[in-house]
Amino acid sequence: MSVTLSATTLSTILNGFFEDNSFVSGAEATAADAEVFKALSGEPNAKALPHLARWYKHIVSKGAAIDSLKAAEAPAAAAAAAGEDDDEDLDLFGSDDDEVDEEAEKLKAQRLEEYKAKKAAKGPGPAAKSAVTFDVKPWEAETDLGELEKLVKDIKMDGLVWAAAAKRVPIAFGVSKLQINATIEDAKVSTDDLTDLIMELEDYVQSVDIAAFMKL
Repeated sequence: MSVTLSATTLSTILNGFFEDNSFVSGAEATAADAEVFKALSGEPNAKALPHLARWYKHIVSKGAAIDSLKAAEAPAAAAAAAGEDDDEDLDLFGSDDDEVDEEAEKLKAQRLEEYKAKKAAKGPGPAAKSAVTFDVKPWEAETDLGELEKLVKDIKMDGLVWAAAAKRVPIAFGVSKLQINATIEDAKVSTDDLTDLIMELEDYVQSVDIAAFMKL
């Protein structure tokens, strides 16, 4: 019996391996590292696979010296690298013995579970936020922009924070628009919903435009 690993599964296993190991075997790069390096199709995604990417960059830095690394016994990580090609079967431990293959399957499952557990323990990253600038145009020059600003800031939503002060920008014929900034959590606040809520101040507001939008 032999085991075939997809490139994604292989990379996940290797990333977990290099989280606790600097090299494939021992405290320095060996021919086993060269074997794993050559089996990879390219540089790993540093964000998704930080430990594998760190090891990869270290091996790349050796340049032509990669081919002259001294031989060493390659553990499971080196054997696993040879299986990156989806069309080729791989025995992780160089044996067709059923008992050994069963252990290889257990090792693969264990590594995947450990990786998932460590990732879950770190918790979710910070919420994605955006900075938005609204241009709020009143009906006429006599519109009380101070009251309009107060009414706009009275709009409360989870994930919405209004800036401390708004800016009054002259348009024409004595009319000034209210330019007000807000920080929103993308997953909680829709700019369309927020625009609609401002437009509901119909006694004051003629139109609302998004003057600027920037991811934070």
